[in-house]
Order: sequence, then C-alpha cells, then structure tokens
Amino acid sequence: MNDLAETAGGLPPMAGQRLARGVARALRALDFAALEEFPLANGLRVDLMALGPKGELWVVECKSGMADFRNDRKWQDYLAFCDRFFWAVDAAFPTRVLPQGTGLILADAYDAEIVHMGPQTPLAGARRKALTQAFGRAAALRLQSLRDPGAGAPGGWA
Repeated sequence: MNDLAETAGGLPPMAGQRLARGVARALRALDFAALEEFPLANGLRVDLMALGPKGELWVVECKSGMADFRNDRKWQDYLAFCDRFFWAVDAAFPTRVLPQGTGLILADAYDAEIVHMGPQTPLAGARRKALTQAFGRAAALRLQSLRDPGAGAPGGWA
C-alpha cells in the first residue's frame, strides 16, 4: 500500500494530514517529537504538538487552503498552550493572509521548511509540566495501541 495514496482505512489522506506528515518529518530532523491531533485541556485539538529537546512546546496548525484557513476560528485559543505557534501551508497558499506575529512553515507530504519563527512566549511552569506529562502519556498510549490494538485503552486514542 502506498502510504501517501491511502490511509489505513483505504481512503486518500486529507491535504492537512499530508502537511502534518511533512512537518513532523522536518521537526524530527530538528530533534523535536511531534504528535498529530493532540488534545488540549480546553477541549480543543491541535494539528501538531511538538516537544523540543529543551522542553519547548510548539503548536503547528496545518491549513490545506484558504477555505480551511477562513473557517478556523479557534487558533488563538491554542496560543496559551505553546511557546511558539506556526501555520503550516503548501507553496501555493497565499501566506500574506496569515496573521502577523505567528510562525510560518512551508510543507508538503515529505518535508517542510521553517520560513520564519513566531515569537517565543514561554509557558508558565505549571502549564508546561501538565502539557509535557500529557504529551508523554498520549505518546505512550498511542504506541501501546499500535503494539497491542486489542488492549482497548479507556478513553480511546489520546
């Protein structure tokens, strides 16, 4: 099975998922670990949460096009949960419409490049600790569910 042509369910992956894959690969090259669809304490989910080698936490929102961007009314609610915030878009996206004071990543399904860093707004210690613990737990539960799908973890995929 071609991993770009099909997902596990046999359906073509969405454009945002392809961007997330490329961004995650690029972040891994920078020694970051990334989780897709990471749940936040406020009930929202970010496209990518990345944990850096020094404990920094970055949120990346992947936008497949202008309609996807225009429909996003919640991105500012993510800012309180990261040290840096980025938009990830493909090369055809009109980047001039993205809000000032945010980071920009150009991506495709295979790789990505940070065009510019958003401002660093360090998290409070208690929030950083809670997010880092949630990140570790989500990563471990996802790995366990891949290794033993029949285990049936309570609460589903973290």
